[in-house]
Amino acid sequence: MKPLEGIRVLEVAMYGFVPSAGAVLAEWGAEVVKVEHAVNGDPQRGLRRTGTFVVEGDVNPNVEHANRGKRSIGLDMSKPEGRTVLEELVKRSDVFLTSFLPKPRQKFAIDVDDIRAINPKIVYARGSALGPRGVESDRGGYDMTAFWSRGGIAATLTPPGYDGIINPPGPAFGDTISGTNLAGGVAAALLKRERTGEPSVVDVSLLGSGLWSMGHTVALSLLLDKEMEAPKPGQHGALTNPLSGLYKTADDRYLSFVMLQPGKFWADVCEHIERPDLIDDPRFATPSALAENTEEAVTILRQVIGERPLAEWTERFATLAGPWAPVQDSRQVGDDAQIRANEYIVDVGDLELVGNPVQFDVSAPAAGRAPEFAAQTDDILQELGLGWDQIIELKTAGAVT
Repeated sequence: MKPLEGIRVLEVAMYGFVPSAGAVLAEWGAEVVKVEHAVNGDPQRGLRRTGTFVVEGDVNPNVEHANRGKRSIGLDMSKPEGRTVLEELVKRSDVFLTSFLPKPRQKFAIDVDDIRAINPKIVYARGSALGPRGVESDRGGYDMTAFWSRGGIAATLTPPGYDGIINPPGPAFGDTISGTNLAGGVAAALLKRERTGEPSVVDVSLLGSGLWSMGHTVALSLLLDKEMEAPKPGQHGALTNPLSGLYKTADDRYLSFVMLQPGKFWADVCEHIERPDLIDDPRFATPSALAENTEEAVTILRQVIGERPLAEWTERFATLAGPWAPVQDSRQVGDDAQIRANEYIVDVGDLELVGNPVQFDVSAPAAGRAPEFAAQTDDILQELGLGWDQIIELKTAGAVT
């Protein structure tokens, strides 16, 4: 049994952030009904170009990623007939999940008080750009603005002298992280309701999630009253630790060392790179000497590691005691045996998706496909007790699709 089996979620949301929370809840076992505009659907369905990627055909990961495992109903909430359907869906739901801003929530009468008047026990969860308080609480935003730029990530990653700022690594980067945060908040609120009978209002923002991901860095900056600077291109990452940084291989790939106790691992690294002479070298023989001579150690490691390709180092470092990893791009991760062994990428038919990172009982989440627009409208209406004559009336009125 999945943890959230029997829980019903009503999602009134668009794009990537809040829908990705619905996707996680669906993978945890909840039944998620996605309300889409009766004519236009979720605008995310029209996203076909992302950077250099162009998606053609029916399979669109831009939609699938954040909408897996849901059911879709096309509904016009502005029409009285559509409003009636929405209220019936609210009555039977445990969670109301929305990305609408305050004014649209008031316009469509889906704010907290409106929904609680229909179902007093519902958990009300909302995702926003900048949080529920403050003078900018009614402003919208995307992960590029609120999470990446305003949250301090872009500036911290951008090295000195760079023309502009470093861009996010791909679409919905901050959206997906923030959505997982929101799903976790919903799960905690459901537990509270079960224990106390009291429902909660759950808030997660892109800005708050961006700051949380930068938590250590922001705390250090506030304490020391200065910003964190990104290393200059080619600069070794740790000034007093040769075993914490990136090293280029002979085939222009990179591997990453993060051994925070270099004295503990130095001898083992020297053995693995076939340089045992460096173990008792006075420059590196003690932790303090290694720290003082980091630049010389880095020079040696760069030369040695640069003589062999990554595949050879991967084989050699399989028995290395200290933490290290190959640097992989978004395609290379698909060939990583460890990723496949843990089923972090799941097969959903003619498409592979990254599963949400939470696994229960050492099992991968069973990811489903995203629904086609309004694909389950008839089924959902029948579950509400409507007959075909009533369904046809609703469609004639333009209240449902």
